Amino acid sequence: MKKFVALFAFLLAFSISANAQDRNQLKEAAVKDANALTEYLDLSPIQHEAFVNLFMMKHEILSDERFTQERKDAMSKDVGHKIMASLTKDQMSKLDSNPELLQSLKGSEVMNTKK
Repeated sequence: MKKFVALFAFLLAFSISANAQDRNQLKEAAVKDANALTEYLDLSPIQHEAFVNLFMMKHEILSDERFTQERKDAMSKDVGHKIMASLTKDQMSKLDSNPELLQSLKGSEVMNTKK
């Protein structure tokens, strides 16, 4: 019985550790996206943090195998709309002039490689 409890505790600790590592990788990817956008558009720290949260949600959905490709495509489109809705007209124009960055931030290139 003691071995069973020890084994259960070990498995629980391992799964928590693996989940934390996955979450850290998603957070790093979200911060990288937000940093790219912040540097390109010179965003405020508050805007930067809001975009980190948006990109965290994007990476969680795009990396989850339970979601269909249609849901991932919809997420990419939603992220694009949310990015544009959060910017001023000048910032939108500047971002429109860099379609590679916009596609990268929306997650489109990730999805196209998985098709």
